[in-house]
Amino acid sequence: MKLYADTSVRRTLQIAGDLTLVLWVWFWITIANQVHDATLSLATPGRKIDSSATDLAERLRDAGRTVSKVPLVGDNVRGPFDGAGRAASGLADAGQQQVAAVGTLANWLGFAVALIPILLFVLFYLPPRIRFVRRATAGQRYLDAGADLDLFALRAMAHQPLHVLARIDADPAGAWRRGEAAVIDELARLELRAVGLRPPAGLTSREA
Repeated sequence: MKLYADTSVRRTLQIAGDLTLVLWVWFWITIANQVHDATLSLATPGRKIDSSATDLAERLRDAGRTVSKVPLVGDNVRGPFDGAGRAASGLADAGQQQVAAVGTLANWLGFAVALIPILLFVLFYLPPRIRFVRRATAGQRYLDAGADLDLFALRAMAHQPLHVLARIDADPAGAWRRGEAAVIDELARLELRAVGLRPPAGLTSREA
């Protein structure tokens, strides 16, 4: 698989683009972690409520068990303590629910903060990058197999703008059909440059 162009300028731009993608992903993941942690800090009051209310509920239940041992009036006196303990437990449950809700919000916020900018960059950057890799890999495979330049010349006539082709020859298609080596070589080199490849030394088109 050919990841980078043979030409130095294009290769440098591709490497810079890949590094930018890595840094972009790292940056937004870092920001997302910070947002996640900052959002989780909102759960601190809920944790305190949970802890305090749970402790209060236990103390009230202990007090209820203690007063229940008082002869004659113990059972009657215990009831309010048990009720207050249940109310404190309900408050602790509310604190736990707040902590859980904040945790869910923190996860979703962190996910959204990271995903949206990363996805936008990837959607913009990766499709042309993948197209280059596919074209350059296929082209290099032809060159490695020792193929002549005719195929690349033909692709140049199909892909390159007419004004670019006209600078090579007034009738590039006719020159290709006649097997004019110089024109075919120029067309092939034009297409190879477009896909980021250099023709290997000694490789020429078919003879005229």
